[in-house]
Amino acid sequence: MERTISSDMFLENTAAKTQASMPLRVIANLMLWQRRISSRHQLARLDSRLLADAGISEAQRYEELSKPFWR
Repeated sequence: MERTISSDMFLENTAAKTQASMPLRVIANLMLWQRRISSRHQLARLDSRLLADAGISEAQRYEELSKPFWR
């Protein structure tokens, strides 16, 4: 006798896994957004000498600082 998983059982199992991992994804996204905000604040504080040392132009800095935290 061959056993197969019905599509309903598969979908229920997948939904349960998705719901269980959702809080972890939310926390991971919040942490990523916080790192972006922090690094952009640091970038904004760099003077032109430090930007040149890092190989970042004023245009690149402006472009990065213009992005919303979720991108």
